[in-house]
Amino acid sequence: MERQKTILSEFSLEGKGLHSGLNINVVFKPAPENHGYKIQRVDLEDQPVIDALAENVTQTQRGTVLSKNNVQVSTVEHALAALYASGIDNCLIQVDACEIPILDGSAEVFCENIEKVGVVEQNAPKDYYIVKHKIEVKDEKTGSSLVILPDDRFGVDVHIEFDSPVLSNQFASLTDINKFSAEIASARTFVFVREIEMLLQNNLIKGGDLDNAIVIYDKKMEQQEMDHIADEIGLPHKNVREFGYLNNKPLVFPNEPARHKLIDVIGDMALIGKPIKGHIIATRPGHKINNQLARLIRKDIKLNDIQAPVYDVSSVPIMDINRIRELLPHRYPFLLVDKIIEIGGDYIVGIKNVSVNEPFFQGHFPQEPVMPGVLLVEAMAQTCGLLVLNTVDEPERYSTYFMKIDGVKFRHKVVPGDTLIFRLQMISPIRRGIAIMKGYAFVGEKVVCEAELMAQISKNK
Repeated sequence: MERQKTILSEFSLEGKGLHSGLNINVVFKPAPENHGYKIQRVDLEDQPVIDALAENVTQTQRGTVLSKNNVQVSTVEHALAALYASGIDNCLIQVDACEIPILDGSAEVFCENIEKVGVVEQNAPKDYYIVKHKIEVKDEKTGSSLVILPDDRFGVDVHIEFDSPVLSNQFASLTDINKFSAEIASARTFVFVREIEMLLQNNLIKGGDLDNAIVIYDKKMEQQEMDHIADEIGLPHKNVREFGYLNNKPLVFPNEPARHKLIDVIGDMALIGKPIKGHIIATRPGHKINNQLARLIRKDIKLNDIQAPVYDVSSVPIMDINRIRELLPHRYPFLLVDKIIEIGGDYIVGIKNVSVNEPFFQGHFPQEPVMPGVLLVEAMAQTCGLLVLNTVDEPERYSTYFMKIDGVKFRHKVVPGDTLIFRLQMISPIRRGIAIMKGYAFVGEKVVCEAELMAQISKNK
């Protein structure tokens, strides 16, 4: 089982704000399990904290802006992309201004420092958002679209297109998140010279320069106009005779702009609050449409606060019925688990195929057969027992007994033909032979039952 991670120790960085032009300090700190990403404004009274979640995004012009109670932090996407790609689940970011410093315009410095301080594994399981069906957002006006498809790992394809003789069509792809640092992180943000005047009028890019952004000259303008723009942002004067990139440092990659857009997509997807198992195809992406997809996913997470495990009927079970009979004393008509498809140190996933031939359907109810709720809880308890008994020597000498059942909820009825998927997770380590677990029963994607179970593991006399 994969577990959550945080950074091993804190690190700090200093640099200019891209939009504010301020000199900014930012500190990345380890955070406890299930903390997620949070950003704290340490320069303000009471040092308010903003959860880095998609629903807290309030602006998307030239960067992602998070706000809460009139407190905001902008340009968060590069830092979040680095944390996400490094496998970090929990981190507190403390900043002394209204934005994260731009540094060199990429995610590289963040990745380097995460690698330098190291990553530590925590006890809580990593909670993935597993994409089980196509989700798509489109902007018919701009031609932008994002599609996320089921996959057993995370990947991104980015296609960008501009009406420009310098930067027209480009493509970038990442199919292995472990290659982010080497292949993607160093790609810098970019801007067209023709956009700079408008951005300045909107109080943006005060800290932009030729060292933290790729500047693209692709539309003819008078030398005087070019010189004026250069003076406005403190750049050296450049000759207007030839189109091209105006930077002192050459492109890191021929498709560096597309790779940077890939950074932005990952940074904006980090705002769903969970790592993703799915593949994103982004066409002409931008922070606005990225956030639209992230908000859709957040909505799905809230509606389905616990995701059903993935069940492949053709996969070989971890435990078949013969192994289950070796561990559990239950027999017909009270053995209610058919197989175990997944097991970890503190969790287990079991399957029960509900047949019309179940004996309890004769009386519950003859005209409308419904599986009794108490048997759903019993099936979860048997699954729990398999997790515990699988860890002891001579399991036939032990039995598990109910001590307490709390928080039982029956959400949907279970009928003949349903396949039940049980997922049980230890709430705390076993102490003095007592196991406490949280359990869910699913039919498809629906939670049909949930409960907290306490059981005593005892040696048979």
